[in-house]
Amino acid sequence: MPHFYFDVREGTRFVPDNKGLEFDDLDAAEREAAEVAAEIGRDKLPRGGPRDVTVEVRNEHGQRVLTATVSMHIDRVAPPPAAPGGLKPLETGQRETGQRGISGATKLFE
Repeated sequence: MPHFYFDVREGTRFVPDNKGLEFDDLDAAEREAAEVAAEIGRDKLPRGGPRDVTVEVRNEHGQRVLTATVSMHIDRVAPPPAAPGGLKPLETGQRETGQRGISGATKLFE
């Protein structure tokens, strides 16, 4: 069974995989690399810092055979756009029930 190594890059940080894992084939190793990159990205990217996570997969001969990268890019609009007619957007964090949002939307159209 082929042996694969999964090295991780987060910005300038590099973590080599010295143990590796066995998989049936390169397709299975690719799925693992994608899952690892996505998991690291989900946990680390929203916190700031590096916006790219790359998993480089090497075979048993130390040759890189594939790379999986997850990136995050956020664009903020500043200042936030105003609501039509100068009305303030509904406060979503203060709803006790769904009815408040419905009644607020109804008042906008009266």
